Amino acid sequence: MLVLVAPGQGAQAPGFLTPWLELPGAADRLAAWSDAIGLDLVHYGTNADADEIRDTSVAQPLLVAAGLLSAAALGDMTPGAVAGHSVGEITAAAFAGVLDVSEALALVRKRGLAMAEAAAITETGMSALLGGDPETTVPHLEKLGLTPANVNGAGQIVAAGTLEQLAALEADKPEGVRRVVALKVAGAFHTHHMAPAVDALAEAAAGLSPGDPKFTYVSNKDGKAVATGADVLARLVGQVANPVRWDLCMETFKELGVTALVEVCPGGTLTGLAKRALPGVKTLALKTPDDLDAARELIAEHA
Repeated sequence: MLVLVAPGQGAQAPGFLTPWLELPGAADRLAAWSDAIGLDLVHYGTNADADEIRDTSVAQPLLVAAGLLSAAALGDMTPGAVAGHSVGEITAAAFAGVLDVSEALALVRKRGLAMAEAAAITETGMSALLGGDPETTVPHLEKLGLTPANVNGAGQIVAAGTLEQLAALEADKPEGVRRVVALKVAGAFHTHHMAPAVDALAEAAAGLSPGDPKFTYVSNKDGKAVATGADVLARLVGQVANPVRWDLCMETFKELGVTALVEVCPGGTLTGLAKRALPGVKTLALKTPDDLDAARELIAEHA
């Protein structure tokens, strides 16, 4: 059973789309998407520096476009389940047919702008905690006023809050935590700091008519499979201010009988978590087009 997953913000790197635009039709497709949403995805995916693509309003559409572009290069497939981490949920919604490509890109453009605006109200950020036990770590974060914004499983929790709260965390790590690593994001996503973005996203979503998922769609909210497009869309809206429970998503993959997991471009983060949390499951991250043949073989074997 194959699971197709899409990464979230922080997975981007300068120039990561350059080799993908050498594929037939890819540059034209990305240029058309750029025109449709009023954002030069070609520039940001090839020539922009790290600071430019760290901007939330840029990073989010860029990541969804990268996921859709790389998935299209794989050709037709029938995964057993799809899921995405944070903004990757919009990519997954397009995989599952809940949204078409134009709807997904328009929605993520509005999501990025709304979350960037919310992030500008207070200086906030996110840091990954490596090691430690959630039963110890979560109360410690709450004591410092931080939110466990991403519970990723495999011993990783991401804390979010003000820069002062994150500095206090650096000085006072929870027991068992080896390192605290600041993430390349520009706000405390999936916390109450994003509440203003929920209303903006709800307004954007109101004009959409989502389809029901063609494949099992696993939600960040609680790791549960979602049966209707309306429910998927409602969860996409609310999720910007609620913690990502990727640990529960991986538990659901396990219950579904996952045997292989492919992560679309820019892959690496989610396959890394799967290697630790889902032993025995074959994983493949799409980083460049050189990975496509191996991915197609894995898909043919497990989809």
